[in-house]
Amino acid sequence: MAMEIERKFLLDRTPDELAAEKVFVRQSQQVIEQTYLALDEQQEIRVRRLVDADTGEVEYTHTFKQGNGLSREEVEYSITESIYEQLFKASGAVPLTKTRTTGEWNGFTVELDRYDQLNLTVAEVEFDSIETAQSFIPPDWFGEDISSKREYSNKKVWRDLQSRK
Repeated sequence: MAMEIERKFLLDRTPDELAAEKVFVRQSQQVIEQTYLALDEQQEIRVRRLVDADTGEVEYTHTFKQGNGLSREEVEYSITESIYEQLFKASGAVPLTKTRTTGEWNGFTVELDRYDQLNLTVAEVEFDSIETAQSFIPPDWFGEDISSKREYSNKKVWRDLQSRK
């Protein structure tokens, strides 16, 4: 299994505002719809529909993650639209939707996620090692480090969304 090592930060500005301030250079943008098929405190299985905002190209993925916090195990692979639709419909769930703007800051790839169903924007930065992640000094505009705060995890946000339907 591959390791995902990332840090997440709470933002108080939108990706468009950050781009206008020239602190973030946009490279691409995707609209993401994700639904969890199974989850508990340590594991999650989800499906995603990703639409490239520039080209309209659509991709579907199935992901298994294990662990919490800074470093997690992850397996992700492409699936067909038909498999996605079957799994999504079988779940009967409301998908979590967000717009992901990917760009560059100071040599790092940064993903800014703006959630549609709530007033939340986060920045994510992935790293090659735990040491690099721990030594990373974020810019002031990143805001609070929420890497270990479970209330900001996608699965928690999705679970809260289901309770509102």
